[in-house]
Amino acid sequence: MFDIFLQIDTLKTLEKVKGFESVGGTLVQGGWLMVPLALLFVIAIFFFFERFILLQKFGKIEDNFMNIIRDNVVSGNVTAARSLAKNTANPVARMIDKGLQRIGKPIDAIEKSMENVGVLEMYKMEKNLNILNIIVRIAPLFGFLGTIIGMLSLFDGIAKSPEGFGINSMANGIYVKMITSATGLIIGIITYLGYSVLQTKIKKIENKMEAASADFIDILQEPTR
Repeated sequence: MFDIFLQIDTLKTLEKVKGFESVGGTLVQGGWLMVPLALLFVIAIFFFFERFILLQKFGKIEDNFMNIIRDNVVSGNVTAARSLAKNTANPVARMIDKGLQRIGKPIDAIEKSMENVGVLEMYKMEKNLNILNIIVRIAPLFGFLGTIIGMLSLFDGIAKSPEGFGINSMANGIYVKMITSATGLIIGIITYLGYSVLQTKIKKIENKMEAASADFIDILQEPTR
């Protein structure tokens, strides 16, 4: 009985290996344009996770952060408020810290300073997103280019062949040439999904920044204790 189970597991393993070999062999048939497509995919994966990890860090903020800031500012303990903001590593805290530095100046000046910090923080978060956006656009184009080149080569071979091509040969040739198009589209779709995820996370952080900025201006207009 044990030998039977062992044989079944071995067969399953062999099927998986053959499946991977089949996929790899199919991709190789796509030609030299599969190399830049693979490079684009690696770049997209790298920048997605680089941005994702950063945004995860930026998005973490204590629920009572603004409450503590309010208590310290209203009580006149600006030093404690600044210490909390400096020790909190996210865009909201850095924007609030800038506002705390400007306490005593006109509200408009404080708002402007915080807006400037907000713009810089948005730039930090959106950095390298353009690379993903470019990959979304050019990966399918590379795929189509590979297919066009392959089809031209195929039809050139048909024209030069004295015996002509059979239906099966043509179908197989067209199938191989479509590999790059399918690969380019898949890479573009995956990259677009990753890009959308990052944009959503950035929008959530931006909303937190706007809410914190409004709360801080309200705090400054509260009477001190």
